[in-house]
Amino acid sequence: MKHSLYNKIQERKSAGKKSFAVLIDPDKVNVATIEQLVSLALDAAIDYFFVGGSLVISNNLDECIRQIKVSCPIPVVIFPGSHSQISRYADALLYLSLISGRNPELLIGQHVISAPAVKQSGLEIMPTGYMVVDGGAPTTVSYISNATPLPSDKSEIAMCTAMAGEMLGMKLIFMDAGSGAKNPVPTAMIEKVSSHIEAPLIVGGGIRTPEKAYANCRSGADIIVVGNAIEKDASLIKEMSDAIHSVAVTRIS
Repeated sequence: MKHSLYNKIQERKSAGKKSFAVLIDPDKVNVATIEQLVSLALDAAIDYFFVGGSLVISNNLDECIRQIKVSCPIPVVIFPGSHSQISRYADALLYLSLISGRNPELLIGQHVISAPAVKQSGLEIMPTGYMVVDGGAPTTVSYISNATPLPSDKSEIAMCTAMAGEMLGMKLIFMDAGSGAKNPVPTAMIEKVSSHIEAPLIVGGGIRTPEKAYANCRSGADIIVVGNAIEKDASLIKEMSDAIHSVAVTRIS
């Protein structure tokens, strides 16, 4: 099994370098939109594209990823909303297990269904403990997952959940308030979780400003994922990237 991209993520974490992933929903982009996002992403020196969504009702996943890969060298990671979201054109797949919920289908059920296709895809597979955090409003991910989000004021529960996921073999931990969340994952929760795990920590959902992205990195997030805010204002990519990448520089100085 390939581990090249995961190794790079680990190396960046070990060096104290923070990373920025732009999330693209294939249902919400076209050729022109992708061209614009790639151009802005190259200029901003982002680290990853995450591609996927809670629904993905179009057949645009393959074409979306192919267009990105033809246009730039930035790694493309599938962030799947269901077992059907697999594309051999990507570099890697976040193999998500919803460890914050109690829905057996999202803990292991859909993985059993998808395993043969995932194995044959040739993708680098990154087992990821996925934790949905209450963002102050119902989100698509909370509805589709049919699971109660972690309370945003219960950092200890989040900490123990992340620790359990890591000890069960998850290589990444992903805390997500969900697309369009009113409130992002609290910095106190990020700090609590990051201080008790060694796995790289991904944080997304409700991050609308460079200041918030910066604060999340300072609290211990290793990768910041932004999608909804960029869909509304693509020019934020540069500001977000600069803020996230400045954290390591600040710590060194």
